[in-house]
Amino acid sequence: MRLFVALEIPAGVCAALGDVQARLRPHAGHGVRWTDPRGIHLTLKFIGEVETARVEAIRAALARVRAPQPVDAAFRGLGWFPNARRPRVLWAGVETSSGMAALAREIEAALEPLRIAREQREFQPHLTLARLKPEALSKEGMEALRREVERAGRPEFGRAEYAEFDLMESKLLPQGAEYTRVERFSFAGLHAARAEGR
Repeated sequence: MRLFVALEIPAGVCAALGDVQARLRPHAGHGVRWTDPRGIHLTLKFIGEVETARVEAIRAALARVRAPQPVDAAFRGLGWFPNARRPRVLWAGVETSSGMAALAREIEAALEPLRIAREQREFQPHLTLARLKPEALSKEGMEALRREVERAGRPEFGRAEYAEFDLMESKLLPQGAEYTRVERFSFAGLHAARAEGR
């Protein structure tokens, strides 16, 4: 099973992300693979391929994760990884309280005894809107997409407050990834996450 830990994106935020994709898509041409907004998650920890026999231990470890209070997220802005000159990923920004990075560290610590390695990179919350293949993109297409992203400015997509996170399974299919929730965990009390779109 290919597993990761994530926060669900509110329907209103997904709709707003889809609107921006629809605005940008005509300017990109070939060489851009757009993410289905319905499948976008805010990833806290990518676990990777694990044997089914290990899933119960992972679930037990995640069930022990706690935080003092829910965490907030504001979804806004657009950017590139690694940068605008050599773009591989177009993302929507996520601004959070310090509690979200702390939550990601707690998840890392809970999984480390199971020999699931910690991330070496600093936690950078983001939502992937598209993946780019520069070798398949024309120079004109890339420039047009850059201009349109700049023209979009810093769009607001919505906000959310979370008290729960999900263990997710990802199946890589020819038509794209298929996501299934394995289990939902409350980390800040017993209340469900409150979330709103824009």
